[in-house]
Amino acid sequence: MEINYFVVGLVTLAAIALIIFVISRNQKDLKEYKKELINSELKPERHEGE
Repeated sequence: MEINYFVVGLVTLAAIALIIFVISRNQKDLKEYKKELINSELKPERHEGE
């Protein structure tokens, strides 16, 4: 049985691209989560009439 190195190379390249995409997406989501968490901890400002 002969190994098709072209197909193996494409699958490997696709797997590496997927891993890089997932890691970068995770970092972006983590930044957004931290931003939302910090904003939710802030107390609302009081108006002068209260």
